[in-house]
Amino acid sequence: MQIRTRIANPRTLGATLQQGRMLKGLSQRDLAKQLGIGQKWLWEMEQGKPGLLTTRLFALLDATGVELYAMLDTEASADAHSPEETQQ
Repeated sequence: MQIRTRIANPRTLGATLQQGRMLKGLSQRDLAKQLGIGQKWLWEMEQGKPGLLTTRLFALLDATGVELYAMLDTEASADAHSPEETQQ
């Protein structure tokens, strides 16, 4: 099953990224190593901490009237759920 989630702010972006990581069975440490980034940066993203990147991204989305959505494939985990989920 796939879940469509509207990404409205840094918090929902972070929660959705965290859910996707968990559905893949990856720890923060493993994903950070795979991507060549710091685990602290990944943790901050997943916590929805606003940073320069996310602040500018959501300001741009708001200014242009563009909405951002993510699709999560929950087949990897039977008990998965997503923030603000809507089933398609």
